[in-house]
Amino acid sequence: MRTTSITARKAPRLWAVFFWLAVWQGFALLVGEELLLPGPIDAAWSLVLLMGSVSFWQAAGYSAARILGGFFLAAAAGVLCAACGCAFRAVRELLQPLVDVMKAVPVASFILLALMCVPSRKLPLLISFLIVFPTVYGNVLEGSGHAEAQLLEMARVFRVPPARQIRSIYLPQVMPYFRSACSLSLGLCWKAGVAAEIIGLPAGSVGERLYTAKIYFETPELFAWTAAVVALSALSERLILGLMDRFSGGMGGA
Repeated sequence: MRTTSITARKAPRLWAVFFWLAVWQGFALLVGEELLLPGPIDAAWSLVLLMGSVSFWQAAGYSAARILGGFFLAAAAGVLCAACGCAFRAVRELLQPLVDVMKAVPVASFILLALMCVPSRKLPLLISFLIVFPTVYGNVLEGSGHAEAQLLEMARVFRVPPARQIRSIYLPQVMPYFRSACSLSLGLCWKAGVAAEIIGLPAGSVGERLYTAKIYFETPELFAWTAAVVALSALSERLILGLMDRFSGGMGGA
């Protein structure tokens, strides 16, 4: 019998979305001042106007390239380091203090420290990398450790080539852990990357537009840019996880 987890990630129900939009509209009516709290219609209209400009898409592309660039670099480095850590205990022991520090240091501290030696245009990429790497590394390392000992012993007995062991034993075991790490990290890297842009203010970025909207009290535009970040984060997560699921399905059918 098929079962579903209560905590499984699902798209929000329309009635729930409309409920919270109604709550937002209610608070906006109570405040009665667009400068302090615009309603969802005002924010949506501001977003429509922004999307009609070339500068909006340039800013979105600028930020997406750097934030997702940091994500992909961190995912690749995390998988590689986890593979080395799985094979060699010394590598695990060497990386553990570094990973613990990366997990514990606040994002704002990372941003301020990085600004001392990194150009602001590279800051989102670096911060995204630092946020994503510990999660991917830890999950992949844990997944590798759960590979069935009996299958590994059988592979050694029958002298199965290492490449086939990776494809047939390790990948099916690790992929759920890797997918979970990517799902969690994608949202976090967008949050951290845009925060880095707001502090570093690289020209032409989404973070710079958010900061400018705040400085000039363009509150509907501030909400519109925030909604754009949420949409970009959700879209990138859906695309990347969808590609991973297709790869996993193809691997299972091979």
